[in-house]
Amino acid sequence: MITDIESATPALCRLHLGRELRQLRQLAGLRANQVVKRLIWSPSKLTRLETGENAAVEPSDVMALCEMYGADAEKRALLTGYAVVTKTKRDWWQSGEFRPAITPTFKAYLGLEATASAMHNYEAEFVPGLLQTEAYVRAIYQVARRGLSEEEIDRHVTVRITRQEALRRADTPLRFAAVVNEAVLYRGVGGAAVMRAQLEHIAEVASSLPRVRVQIMPFRAGAHTGMNGAFTLLRFHEHDAIKPIVYLENLGDAQVIRSGTCVDRYEDAFSGIQADALGPKESLGMIRAALREH
Repeated sequence: MITDIESATPALCRLHLGRELRQLRQLAGLRANQVVKRLIWSPSKLTRLETGENAAVEPSDVMALCEMYGADAEKRALLTGYAVVTKTKRDWWQSGEFRPAITPTFKAYLGLEATASAMHNYEAEFVPGLLQTEAYVRAIYQVARRGLSEEEIDRHVTVRITRQEALRRADTPLRFAAVVNEAVLYRGVGGAAVMRAQLEHIAEVASSLPRVRVQIMPFRAGAHTGMNGAFTLLRFHEHDAIKPIVYLENLGDAQVIRSGTCVDRYEDAFSGIQADALGPKESLGMIRAALREH
C-alpha cells in the first residue's frame, strides 16, 4: 500500500492498483472472462489494468470493478485515488518528446523499471544501458539502427540517459547488479576515445555508488548459464507484493515475462553467472586494463 498517494508516481500507482484489483477479483471468486462479459469490456482491457500497463486509468472503471467485487468504502477510496494519480500526473516517458521513441512493450517495462528495488542484468554485446555514456549510446544507434534520423537518435539517447536517474533516486536508489561479457570491454564502439570515456564511466560508477555492482565474465570462464543471451531481471520491494519479472529485447521485438516458472529459471541463471564471473574488485582491474588497450 502507498502511504502518500499525492507524492507517488503514476507508475507505482498503476502497479499497486493492478495488484489490488486482481486480488479483489480472486477473493470475489470471479474469473477474468466473467468480469469482462458483465462490463462489456475487451479481455485485454482488464489484463492491462491488472498488470499496470495502462498509461492512465479511468476512476469510473475502478469504481465499477470495486462494485462488482464488493470492496468496502475504504478500499474504493484508496483505489480510486490511485486511478486519479494516473490521470493527473505523467511519468517522464509519457511526454510527447519521448513517445515516438518508446514502443508499447518498452513503455510497460519502463513503468516496472521505475518502481523496481533491484535490477540484475547480463549483457553479452553491450555495456548495460544504465551504465552507458551518451556518446556510446549514440554510436550504437548510428550503426545498429541505420535509417534513423538524427532527431530520432537524439530521442533514443535522451531516453537511455534519463533512465539512468534510477541509480540516483532520492528515496531509494535502484540496487543494480550487472555482469558483462569480457568482449564488451574490447569491442570498439564509436572509436577509441568513446570507449575510453565509457570504461572510465563504468569504473567511476562502480566505485562511487555502493548499490551498483559490476562483474566481468572472462573468456577463461568457458561455458556459462548466460550463453543464451542478454536479459534483465527486476525485483520489487517485499511490501509491494509484486513478483519479479524478466525483460528480453532483440532487434525486432521486446518481451516482459511474468511466468513464475520462467522467471525462476532466469534467477537461477543469473546466480550461476555471478558465481562464474570475476568479483567486483578483480572486474574493476580488468576494466582498467581494457581502458589502457583503447
